[in-house]
Amino acid sequence: MAHAAKKPSAPKLTNADCLACHSDASLTTERNGKQVRLQVKEDTYKNSIHGMMFNCTDCHTDVKEVPHGTGLAKPKCATCHADEQKIYETSYHAKAIAGGDMKAAHCTDCHGGPHEILPSSDAASKTNHKNIPQTCAACHNNSMVTQGTGLSNQPVVSYAESVHGKAVAGGNEKAAVCTDCHGGHDILGAGNPKSSIFKANVPQTCAKCHEAQKTEFMTSVHGQAVLKGDLHAPVCTDCHGIHLIKGPKDPTSSVASANLARSTCAQCHESVKLAEEFGVPGRRASTYMASYHGLAAQMGSKVAANCASCHGVHNILPSSDPKSMINKANLVQTCGKCHPGANENFTKGKVHVDAPLAADMSSKAVRFIRQFYLLMIFGTIGGMLLHNLIILFKKLGDRRDGHAHVAGGPRTVIRMNPNQRRQHLVLLISFITLVLTGFALKYPDSWLAMVFVNEKVRSIVHRIAGATLTIGGIYHVYYLMALKDGRKMFMDMLPNLKDATDMVDVMLYYTGMSKKRPQFARFTYAEKMEYWALVWGTMVMVATGLMLWFKVSVANIVPRWTLDAATAVHFYEAILATLAIIVWHFYQVIFDPDVYPLNWAWYDGKMSVEHYREEHGLDSESLQAAYEAEAKEREAEEKAEEEISSK
Repeated sequence: MAHAAKKPSAPKLTNADCLACHSDASLTTERNGKQVRLQVKEDTYKNSIHGMMFNCTDCHTDVKEVPHGTGLAKPKCATCHADEQKIYETSYHAKAIAGGDMKAAHCTDCHGGPHEILPSSDAASKTNHKNIPQTCAACHNNSMVTQGTGLSNQPVVSYAESVHGKAVAGGNEKAAVCTDCHGGHDILGAGNPKSSIFKANVPQTCAKCHEAQKTEFMTSVHGQAVLKGDLHAPVCTDCHGIHLIKGPKDPTSSVASANLARSTCAQCHESVKLAEEFGVPGRRASTYMASYHGLAAQMGSKVAANCASCHGVHNILPSSDPKSMINKANLVQTCGKCHPGANENFTKGKVHVDAPLAADMSSKAVRFIRQFYLLMIFGTIGGMLLHNLIILFKKLGDRRDGHAHVAGGPRTVIRMNPNQRRQHLVLLISFITLVLTGFALKYPDSWLAMVFVNEKVRSIVHRIAGATLTIGGIYHVYYLMALKDGRKMFMDMLPNLKDATDMVDVMLYYTGMSKKRPQFARFTYAEKMEYWALVWGTMVMVATGLMLWFKVSVANIVPRWTLDAATAVHFYEAILATLAIIVWHFYQVIFDPDVYPLNWAWYDGKMSVEHYREEHGLDSESLQAAYEAEAKEREAEEKAEEEISSK
């Protein structure tokens, strides 16, 4: 039987066959509703690592002829790179893609398009050492990619400012880039024990560049704790930072001399957790900061000893270890680095102390001196204070009562009646209480917070004062509307055109530009300004205070942001009101030389005729009443003298 002749196989396609079409820049196709360019640049492909070794059909194996049909399979990198693919499949990126996150990186995101991949040794390659930060940043600094993933672009920003990032940018080919710490195809999350950035593995990762420091660290108390599986112990990144690693000479570095005790070492050694869990003394940072070394460092000293000066850097050991810098046998050498000639006796002093009053109480001499001086301080200063207070109260009383030997004369002008003084007293007490209790909450580390014992007490006192101020404000409105002297006060407090001219005249007079002293009626422009500012401030503080007091009910009615706005208004209005009282009101009633040390009108409502005539010369009604009162008083005195003489 004759056999049919075997049909010769088609010749293998060449790159030129493919490029005959794919070199055309206008060649496109539609994928997922988007136009995709199919152009392959011949020069780019020839210079790529694939173009040097393969033909198009080595990857596009289902292309047998040209032109070819549609629906071709996407080439798989794993065909040639099976080992890398296997490693990649265990990585963070691959698992993210498997979970539906198509934004996660795959081969071409890092290596470049398949027709333009360059070897890592090529300076233009995306995986070249110096280009790695930029390659990773393409995703990790892109808000469109990181959005919704819980990731932040801060690591990219921080790395660029780090000693590593700046070294790479400066051309250093050995400085660490992303893949040196995170790995390449095998990138894993920090919580994975197999990850190169898992806490227990960090020393080994850093040892790729810092082997000597790692060896020293692993023999230290911290390194030994890590070896035992104690992840509370610090590793490289706990002290140096993660992406924002800076050199020790950089003042913003976490390992800069000034920052060791304040923040870096303090994050563990200030905590009581060490004492509770591991028996290691706490408050090491604050007791250092209170010592001479710490105080000098805070004052800017560059030579004052810091934590590392005494304990070491990577070689920190407990004092019981013979190799420790703070072992008793080594203290002379350790202290001698800064104190040449120091002997064993010198080393017996304490470094971690609270303050002189709480110094080493095991010393009988220090304990005796402390007790002696506490008695001297409280006894001597207390006696001085009592002595001066007795004299002060007597002199203030003499001035208030208008004794003959005191300047100012008798105080017979009624400036504030009893009702007004009671309202003023309620305002004074409630306002000061609100200020103290309010700022105690805003500044919980201040002495104000200590005064009120705890938050519950402070909160109750603040609300009582707020309610008192509110009731006082409501009564004042009633007073202005219902009572005769209240209505008169309201009319006298209304601003007018003269107030504006008075302000100008006062400035001209007190700057020496005018010889004419301004005259005022019952209330000056300054007092009117203060009064209406008080009215406005009280309404604002009461309104916002009630919103915050009943925030749950309010939040059910208005948008939630209004409570945040009320909090801001309440705080800044409080600052404004407090400063206004200190700068404006206290000057007028205390520091003004005409009334110093105090205007007693708030206490008994009276002023001297001489002072009142000088300040309120246009208030003829009050002055006339004062003159009549003085005349009656003189008449009564004369009558009393006559009766005495007749007897």
